[in-house]
Amino acid sequence: MPDLFLTIPDDPPTRLDKALAVAAPDAAALSRSRLARLISAGAVHGPAGVVQDGKARVAAGECYRIRIGDPEPVETRPEAIALDVVHEDADLIVIDKPAGMVVHPAPGSASGTLVNALLAHCAGSLSGIGGAARPGIVHRIDKDTSGLLVAAKTDRAHQGLARQFADHSADRAYLALAHGIIDPADARLRGLPGVAFEPGGVLRVTTRLARHPTDRQRQAVTRDRGRHAVTRARMLERFGSPPAAMLVECRLETGRTHQIRVHMAHCGLGLIGDPVYGGSRKPSVKALGIDAAVAITAFPRQALHAARLGFAHPVTGTWLAFESPLPPDMAGLLTVLRAGTIPG
Repeated sequence: MPDLFLTIPDDPPTRLDKALAVAAPDAAALSRSRLARLISAGAVHGPAGVVQDGKARVAAGECYRIRIGDPEPVETRPEAIALDVVHEDADLIVIDKPAGMVVHPAPGSASGTLVNALLAHCAGSLSGIGGAARPGIVHRIDKDTSGLLVAAKTDRAHQGLARQFADHSADRAYLALAHGIIDPADARLRGLPGVAFEPGGVLRVTTRLARHPTDRQRQAVTRDRGRHAVTRARMLERFGSPPAAMLVECRLETGRTHQIRVHMAHCGLGLIGDPVYGGSRKPSVKALGIDAAVAITAFPRQALHAARLGFAHPVTGTWLAFESPLPPDMAGLLTVLRAGTIPG
């Protein structure tokens, strides 16, 4: 595994292990516990040489080299699970993931994941990341989010893709169905911290995101901790009279856990069906009609779909772009919403 070079960002945590966890790209799969082990093992080199104290103080701009080492075998078993393969070559594979599929094995979901499926489908040609021989997945989408995801099959592809996702040059667009509408004239929206409007009525949300202080399964908007996150949202259609729901395109400048869901909820525009961030908001029968209100209430997951994905091929340099249509459940809800909307 090639060495990883990290630069300590502005306003970093004071401890080395925490600062490196913030600086490391998501694709490196370096948790604080793994970083602590690497530091103790003498695998972290700083401006003054090897650092073996995770509590050592750091400063913005300092550069560190992490010797991650060769991948180790993993216990995750290959499983012959059908995959919707959009593109595949010697270096990478693009999958259209269904809602309900977990990307990485974890407690409670050790099998049936995308990683299990890729281990079988790619039959030993996957890169090693995070110290283990596992698929080179450089970005993630939630279990109940559907859509496009790319994984590297070789180390060189993994490094090239990881750089693009780290520097935000990869193009990602999501489609979502959400409560409320984006209205540039809305004084409430304009008054929210981190919220601004760009030309064309595009909503731009810029905040820090960190784990919720009391619920470790959730993320939260924070003022002075966590990681920088930017989401842009553009309303494509609005539904109801008066408008009470919308189809929205969300583009990620950064890729934090649950980012779109948290940012939309921060704006009071929670995604339909989101059990974590959607709140207890009830659809208006008067505005949307009984059929749409019932369909919204019954929708079983966050209505979020990774619809477009673009990136430069990490080996050839050719720009690759992929699109995925709305899955049947979201397409069906969209049809009901359109049917209940009065034109004009």
